[in-house]
Amino acid sequence: MAKVCDITGKRPRVGNNVSHANNKTKRRFYPNLHKKTFYVPEEDAWITLKVCTKALKTINKKGITAVLKEAQDNGMIVIR
Repeated sequence: MAKVCDITGKRPRVGNNVSHANNKTKRRFYPNLHKKTFYVPEEDAWITLKVCTKALKTINKKGITAVLKEAQDNGMIVIR
């Protein structure tokens, strides 16, 4: 299962662990993803999305319909 946000497209990023002795080893920074179920009144259906916390805040502000339309226009999500 990919660790990618369905709305924003956020993916894991690569960085370094840096020790006190300044030794560097590779690590990954994962997005803060949550599996959430949303009700879309226009379609009278429930949808489940993996969204990051930033996308949750955007959904709370704009509404799920506007966010889904915007994500579909950007090619991030395909609505069946």
